[in-house]
Amino acid sequence: MKTHSGQNTSRENKIVIDCSATQFATSLVSKSALYRRPLATGKELKTIAETAPLIFKPNDARLIGVSTTKTIDPDITMRELLSGYPGAQRALFRAYHIGGCSSCGFSPDETLAGVCERNDNLPIEEVIETIVAAHDADLKMQISPSQLSERWKSGEQLSLIDVRSREEWEAVHIEGATFLTQDLMQEIISEWPKDREFVFVCHQGVRSLDAASFFAGHGFQNVKSLAGGIDAWSREVDPALPRYRWE
Repeated sequence: MKTHSGQNTSRENKIVIDCSATQFATSLVSKSALYRRPLATGKELKTIAETAPLIFKPNDARLIGVSTTKTIDPDITMRELLSGYPGAQRALFRAYHIGGCSSCGFSPDETLAGVCERNDNLPIEEVIETIVAAHDADLKMQISPSQLSERWKSGEQLSLIDVRSREEWEAVHIEGATFLTQDLMQEIISEWPKDREFVFVCHQGVRSLDAASFFAGHGFQNVKSLAGGIDAWSREVDPALPRYRWE
């Protein structure tokens, strides 16, 4: 990997990776036509493939903590909601068909109350209960970096599958992880035992949670997501692993 100047990087340097929409679309959500996670927008949907280039800088990632509160302010913006409850968009789409296409999308600055009002005046209390219940289910599917590390150290053969883009994977990945390809995805669905335990990892634990939910929906009983993603792994288990953020 090289910096802007073409010099080999050290931990003090930034690593910039050019990442086109097509290239970035190698994540799980792009690999399966059955499950594509769009960014919330009331206009033409944009996928995370259209995110800006990656910029790596040690100890400079901004990880958003997930709230465990059981109440949600109806006037919360959708941006704030998705930051605290990453699975909210998935829950809204499954329960109410909200946030999955251009006709039912929402703006990041729109409030949850506003989204409910313009979608047939959905009862806000019911919607909040749906989001919180989905969030609690998501938490049960997560495994912490320290837990995974300890299980590996004890000799457990627990597969770690990376659902990030090829660019992210080639720049930095956890030793022992496997990059998710279309072939591997089909192999898991068609050949792996439904009770096999395995873990998905992404940057900060959002895409991996989507992946875990997807495979759980296909009958896998012990699929998990690495909480906080590779960023948390770098902070809690392997500080030598470079961290990164999108700009």
